Amino acid sequence: VSGDEIGTTGAVEIDPRPYLALGADLTPEQLATVLDAMGILGEDLSNYNVVHITNQMEHEYLDGYIESSVIGTRSLSSVMVKQKPAGSGLMVTTKNITYCTINMYRNALITSGVQDAEIIIVGPSPISGTAALIGAMKAYENMAGETLSEEAQDTAMEELVVLGRLRESFGEATEVEEFMEYVKAEIVAAGIDDPEKIREIVEKAAEEYDITLTEEQLEMIVSLMEKIG
Repeated sequence: VSGDEIGTTGAVEIDPRPYLALGADLTPEQLATVLDAMGILGEDLSNYNVVHITNQMEHEYLDGYIESSVIGTRSLSSVMVKQKPAGSGLMVTTKNITYCTINMYRNALITSGVQDAEIIIVGPSPISGTAALIGAMKAYENMAGETLSEEAQDTAMEELVVLGRLRESFGEATEVEEFMEYVKAEIVAAGIDDPEKIREIVEKAAEEYDITLTEEQLEMIVSLMEKIG
């Protein structure tokens, strides 16, 4: 419901408690570390809506994009999601996340349909954080009382992985993220889903950002943008 509907007769009341998506394999010590990083150590978890993310769920979402060995056998990354007023956008912070950047999460979450939320993503120790996107989407679904489309969630996971691979190839320079944000904005604004037109936009943007793409990287980006478009 929108902000002006809250409190009106017959309106659905939104649960004001933050939502936690906790890794199902956290030890008690790791859980304490995660909660401390979120600023809620010692508080009663009954003040939060809690869901648990299993390693099986991580494999279901990620096996199509990265090696199973990279995903691992334990679900450790955890997420807090707080609802913000309509029009607030997304605020993302991370702690103990070594691979995924804030912009990587933010762009992927927007693709999935998440909006108007404050999101804190935490690892119990330094971890890649790729699977944390799943927790963020699931916590948001519970908070918003709506189901994000499977297609949108799948595209969001692919976006996170594609950008991660590009950053591995080109280093951690922000130009790669800016390049992808620019291409995505162009595709969405024009509503383009034709692969040839998308390819033209990607090639032109690569020239502007002085990024040299291999054919494999180009095809990877075009395939992703075709879904986003």
